[in-house]
Amino acid sequence: MLKYNFQLKQYSKNLRLEMTDAERMLWQKIRRRQLKGYQFFRQKPIGKYIVDFYCPKARLIIEVDGGQHYEEHNQIEDKKREEELGSIGFRIIRYTNLDILKNLDNVVRDIFKILP
Repeated sequence: MLKYNFQLKQYSKNLRLEMTDAERMLWQKIRRRQLKGYQFFRQKPIGKYIVDFYCPKARLIIEVDGGQHYEEHNQIEDKKREEELGSIGFRIIRYTNLDILKNLDNVVRDIFKILP
């Protein structure tokens, strides 16, 4: 079982209710074991972070980046987060909102190829 900061639980629930359009679109394609039978969770607390999408069996985290992720401070934080999560065995892939909104089929194909 994954350890996480229990203070994040309510916040993650709120994030599930307030998903972006891009997150909703991707969720419709990966939920209910649609990709190779793999189960994904959304807005999942892991450690001190909340990740956008998480597949436990593949130890895969999918992050959907909005415009704020282009700011230098957030890029530094994203890199630190990736290093920390990567150091405990997670693979992290990132897509921009625009990638998903404009090229959803390609994003889904990419995730499909990454899954073992």
